[in-house]
Amino acid sequence: MFGSHSQKGTKTDADGLVGNKCSQNLWVYTADCMPIFFADKRTRNVASLHCGRKGLEKKIIKNLVKIFDTFGTSRDDLLVAIGPAISKEHYLVDKMTLKEFYIKAENKNIIVKLNKTKKDFCFNDSNQFREQNLNQLDLKRSAYRQLLNENIPHTNIDISNLCTYKFNNEFYSWRRSKTISRQWNLICS
Repeated sequence: MFGSHSQKGTKTDADGLVGNKCSQNLWVYTADCMPIFFADKRTRNVASLHCGRKGLEKKIIKNLVKIFDTFGTSRDDLLVAIGPAISKEHYLVDKMTLKEFYIKAENKNIIVKLNKTKKDFCFNDSNQFREQNLNQLDLKRSAYRQLLNENIPHTNIDISNLCTYKFNNEFYSWRRSKTISRQWNLICS
């Protein structure tokens, strides 16, 4: 959705907003999902995404980059920041969810074996996770790979190392406390 299409003083339900005018503030409401911000340093166009596992599976990043293409944005001019979100240590999923994620988000068909460590696919070989049949899923790493696949230079991507689950005094986390509270994230053009 374009920022100029939203009404002043109202909220818009969308997983992404694109600033199509100068001097716009774009806000995104997150808990454990990633706030991802885009800025064209030449045109000053900006965008914000609310991106989690499902957004990565639906290729929301690729779709947003296509919108920047319509503005004539060069990949070298596109700056990206991934804000605080849940870390892989605290985002645990069952093996079927993990397998489906890699097929959809990364176009990789993988075999999930819990008795082997597969660093590249964010598995954990600790007894705790094997007994619970859970695997770590690194959303930030997957988002980073999708950005690289869109030919955005790695030097133009910044990723926060802050975990919304771990830092309970700084962030709200749905997975930690099932709260409906969220943090607001913003980018200004």
